[in-house]
Amino acid sequence: MPSKYALFDRDKLNLLPLARRAHDMEISALLDPADPAPAEPCPQLPAVAEAIRAAGSRGASVIMMMGAHVIKQGLSRYVIDLIDRGHISVLATNGACAIHDYELARLGATTESVARYISDGQFGLWSETGELNDIVAAGDAEGLGFGEAVGRAIADSDMPHKHDSIFAAAWRASVPLTVHVGIGYDIVHEHPNADGGAIGSASYRDFLIFANIVAGLEGGVVLNYGTAVMGPEVYLKALAMARNVADARGRKITDITTAVFDLMPLSSDLTAEASKDSAEYYFRPYKTMLVRTVADGGKSYYIRGDHRITLPALHGLLAHHPE
Repeated sequence: MPSKYALFDRDKLNLLPLARRAHDMEISALLDPADPAPAEPCPQLPAVAEAIRAAGSRGASVIMMMGAHVIKQGLSRYVIDLIDRGHISVLATNGACAIHDYELARLGATTESVARYISDGQFGLWSETGELNDIVAAGDAEGLGFGEAVGRAIADSDMPHKHDSIFAAAWRASVPLTVHVGIGYDIVHEHPNADGGAIGSASYRDFLIFANIVAGLEGGVVLNYGTAVMGPEVYLKALAMARNVADARGRKITDITTAVFDLMPLSSDLTAEASKDSAEYYFRPYKTMLVRTVADGGKSYYIRGDHRITLPALHGLLAHHPE
């Protein structure tokens, strides 16, 4: 039986072309990995870089999880270069990453002002961006994950800036790029062509791809760049699945190095959870990635700073000082 409640009629929406939107970021803002790396902002970064190199040499997984601000701060080329150099086993993102990556590849610009466009209800309702829904639905029908479908579409297109697409780079390099969507989180969910079933199916397929790579995390590394909810929550569930299967086979997944990159001020002691009356307790990367999931023998690092400094610095340690 259909729902007894009335649904919003999406056919009444007024979609406008991206050409009419003011953009807060242009392709010219992308930073260049060929530029000198900034001075290391944290003395722990060399240890993180060494853990990545060690994981690569032993064939263990190196997982990078990131929020959309990595793209919005002009760091796409750094991520692409890390993919091309073989340092990343899987790149886990949210739906906003797909949107900004697609818009940059297609238009050379992205990011709208919520304050400017929410007043008249135009926020997010741009026709070209909604084409992502068709791409994901078509990919899901073929059995592709969300990230695969978007990466293939951009790589096979004539988009003028596709060489700056993280998704296309991952597709070309056969590095899984997974998208972990929350329905209603992303502007493309406003659009009349949004198929919640296809979006959910493709994103869940990505979760299983991600969990399969987490299964190879013994001796590996997890990098969390600026995702305070998606990253730690998706990682937590995938690690539980991987450890469950490993335990049944007499194996352990405990030798894990985690590194969280964020701006939140944290206590210096990362060996114990903060108390529940502290705001730190509710910062999921802290208790999940820095404490709980490495409590059985792993290591964790917290690198506090602007992504525009910490990611180029880490990239410099891996690219310019490979040994």
